[in-house]
Amino acid sequence: MLYIVVALKAEAQAFVDRYKLEKYSLGIYKVFSSAKIKMIVSGIGVVNARNATQTLINAYDITDEDIYLNVGICGAESSIAIGSLLAFSSVVYEGIEYKLQEEGEKITCVDEPLSESSCKFADMESYGFYDAVVHNPAIKNFHILKVVSDHFEPQSVTKEGAKKLLFKQINAITNFIK
Repeated sequence: MLYIVVALKAEAQAFVDRYKLEKYSLGIYKVFSSAKIKMIVSGIGVVNARNATQTLINAYDITDEDIYLNVGICGAESSIAIGSLLAFSSVVYEGIEYKLQEEGEKITCVDEPLSESSCKFADMESYGFYDAVVHNPAIKNFHILKVVSDHFEPQSVTKEGAKKLLFKQINAITNFIK
């Protein structure tokens, strides 16, 4: 099973449209699913991402074939093209780096949107997702994938823009997990 955690319904919509996912409620969360995908909409922020991810973990039996993904948008420094898809190897939260794997880019998880570049990449949910999955030893395969939505100009991000950015990368996201 592919378990996906997104912060916003706009981020989920690309997957809903592409894979014809059905909506249902799981506790306080909206979940979209098919025979192969369960996707939960967490809301913005570390605590929301952690709680939503934990809700998925608690609701379903975990197998070695399961893949957990945190997918969404992120801000990036201006040298990174809008629409770029990135897989992150570590998360920095409150000054501490947490490794998912040895090589690759790191994303800084922040509690408030950044309007200036103090890091290369930033989002608001990656650490919450990481914190939930890393504490469950049955989960062997998890990734953080983000699409660059802005150059630390959060006011420029729209629901429709986020959906379009993810939809343009949905094949690459699907290929990443194969």
